Amino acid sequence: MDPDSLLQHLSDELDAFRACLDGDLSVPIEHCGEWTLRDLAEHLGSSNLWAAAAVTEQRGNYQATPAPRDPEGLVQWFEESSATLLKALDTDPSASAWTFHPPHTVGFWQRRRALEALVHRWDAENALGLTRSLDAILAGEGVAEVFDTMAPRQIARGRAHRPQRALRLHATDTGTSWVYGPGTAVATLAATAEQLVLLLWGRMRSSDAAFSWTGDQAAGLRILAGTLTP
Repeated sequence: MDPDSLLQHLSDELDAFRACLDGDLSVPIEHCGEWTLRDLAEHLGSSNLWAAAAVTEQRGNYQATPAPRDPEGLVQWFEESSATLLKALDTDPSASAWTFHPPHTVGFWQRRRALEALVHRWDAENALGLTRSLDAILAGEGVAEVFDTMAPRQIARGRAHRPQRALRLHATDTGTSWVYGPGTAVATLAATAEQLVLLLWGRMRSSDAAFSWTGDQAAGLRILAGTLTP
């Protein structure tokens, strides 16, 4: 995706997440351990500031101060964190930045933060009982990121095993396919791009009726087993 599109998506997703903060901040977030919506807001806002520092200060050890406890203060703090991030990322995507995985450029963060906001917006809306779809093209970018960035990082950290065979994922709405692993794919998993990225980030299960398998499903499930994402 081009940088302008990613920045627009990032802005839109942060705005949508911000709207959720007008709801019940104590509501639990289903796929984030014991976090509440307030905890998720602090996480997303703090990581906004961390990523901004990775660009403007070229370092990865930034630590944000705790978010305000009161709802009004939290909302203002989150809005400011979003503005700080958007300002930092509104620059040449090829410019140098600290990153936790190649490429070490601003473009890495333009993509990463748009996708972080996308998944956590879904988390927040899901917790509040809201149903709103993910942008299919951005969701597909999220599938690609899992395979080119997140899974290799998890493997390097000993949190996942390198695949011995290949699995093909096919997005039925966009027509895009991705192959994860070496050689010819032994199975194909088909669903919408939204469903595929939610599966890879642990928000859906492969046994859900939304997913269609062809080929060696058991082998495909083994390839997906483990923690491909943090």
